[in-house]
Amino acid sequence: MPLFVYVLGLAVFAQGTSEFMASGLVPGIAGDLSVPVGAAAALTSAYAVGMIVGAPAMAVLSARWPRRRALAGFLTAFVVVHVIGAVTTSFPVLFGTRIVAAIVNAGFLAVAMPTAVALAPQGKQARATAVLLAGITLSCVAGVPAGAILGDLAGWRSAFWAVAALCLPALVLVFRSAPADAAGPREISIRRETREVKAPPVRQAMILAALVNGATFATFAFLAVIATDVAHLPAGAVSGLLAAFGVGAFIGVTVAGRMGDGELKRGLILALCALPVGWAVLATTGAHPIALFVVTTVQGGLSFGCGSALVARVMHVAPGAPTLGGSFATVALNAGAFLGPLLAGFVTEGTGDYRHAVWISAAIALVPLLLIRRRDVRPAG
Repeated sequence: MPLFVYVLGLAVFAQGTSEFMASGLVPGIAGDLSVPVGAAAALTSAYAVGMIVGAPAMAVLSARWPRRRALAGFLTAFVVVHVIGAVTTSFPVLFGTRIVAAIVNAGFLAVAMPTAVALAPQGKQARATAVLLAGITLSCVAGVPAGAILGDLAGWRSAFWAVAALCLPALVLVFRSAPADAAGPREISIRRETREVKAPPVRQAMILAALVNGATFATFAFLAVIATDVAHLPAGAVSGLLAAFGVGAFIGVTVAGRMGDGELKRGLILALCALPVGWAVLATTGAHPIALFVVTTVQGGLSFGCGSALVARVMHVAPGAPTLGGSFATVALNAGAFLGPLLAGFVTEGTGDYRHAVWISAAIALVPLLLIRRRDVRPAG
């Protein structure tokens, strides 16, 4: 695998840390900026909305930019908005920086994903996609817990400074090593790519990815309160539980990248079948700490493994849409990450039982199986 693919993975790691770290900084932000906890918690939703809106818009905007200019420009903007977020005393300004950060993050991914796939050797395209997604999972393993600890020790602003600093090595390497399109801007037909992503196999893969991610984050958003209020673990155990989920996710993405090639193979279908079962097991055994840690790790692996394989499938079944294919896969993942917790929050608010969030994950994870059966999809191996 070319070294530059791992450079892109480093940048995605920094961006993934930024996307998820706000959930661990909510109390500090709320107290420092004198806003309600609910308003501070909305920073995570703001990022998801920015990703959903930004991915297709930035993909179209940057379609004719040379890749080096596009990657460096988006990453520079990402650093700048984090510096602004670190120094502002205004919550509306901070809220705005989260939206802008998400939009430029989406733009970076829209360029990085097809770039990684194009640079990968023949037959290794799924592995290149997995390297980028591994950056996100590693942010769950190390970046998010580290951000929470840093926020506790030095204040929430230090986490924003840390993300900006983490982007700098990747930015230098992008300037030095990114492919320069010597022949000028890439020849891309947005109209042709739009037709390509409307094809039924592409739509199916994106719907499946959104559902898998919706199920994943319906529970992930409530893992902390499940640990403390259901399993009665000390608050200090939350970062360990989140890290366990991230370890599982990293393993799942790595396995999917080495075994997948974008086909809807039997292994992926079996993993999709196991997902709702795993969520149901977690819902019934989550009150027991050992079971909570074990099943959370397994579900992290299954969820992110399936998600990675489905993103690779989007790129596989839309070879004529390398730019919009990656951006719409990003939209699908973030739509699930936004709507899953929203539905779970609505249900748990009415019932007062956080285990119901996990049952919501089980219900959402059943839908892909119904769609696959309805379309009579035959595994490719």
